[in-house]
Parts: sequence; structure tokens; C-alpha cells
Amino acid sequence: MSMHIRKGDDVVILCGKDRGKRGKVLFVDSKKGRVKVEKCNLIKRHVRPSQKNPQGGIVEKEGTIHISNVALWDGKVGKPCRTRVTTLEDGRKVRVSTKTGETFGG
Repeated sequence: MSMHIRKGDDVVILCGKDRGKRGKVLFVDSKKGRVKVEKCNLIKRHVRPSQKNPQGGIVEKEGTIHISNVALWDGKVGKPCRTRVTTLEDGRKVRVSTKTGETFGG
């Protein structure tokens, strides 16, 4: 399955409790179709003491969001955008904004 969102992209959340928040994609799970966005969808996990975390306690970390609930952020327009894949003359495939024509991750 081809993903329109990749690790390191700047995205905006379209629905849910963090709707409207922007962040960088930290992790993409292509099999499940989920992404982890920086400082969004924070969940609390109870962790027992270990060498890494000797105190233990409650830790806040990012949860995953379904990929259909995030959109790529177009900095030129200042809005979320849709993309299409085009092939350049040298054979590389790049994602291009449908409205502005700006390329992402080229």
C-alpha cells in the first residue's frame, strides 16, 4: 500500500481530540495504516521500575492515529493539502500538491 504520508512530514490532524494540531510524523506503520505524530494523541502508560526508568510511574507518550485522519501541511498556502505522485524527467517519483504544485520529499 502506497502511503501519502512519510516519516518527517509536517502534518495536521483532521479529526479527534487533537483536531487542528500540527506536528512532525515520527513513525509510519504501513501494514496497519497508522502514524505517530509529535506531541499529538498523548496517552498515559503505567511503567514498572527498570534500569532505564528506575522510578517507574506514569509516562506520557504519543499514540498512533489512522492515516486517513491526517493531512500533509502545505506551508505555501498555510492549509492541509492533497497530493498526487508525478514522475520527473530523471525518473524520480515525487509527491506534488494538487493546488500549488509544491513538491514534497523530492
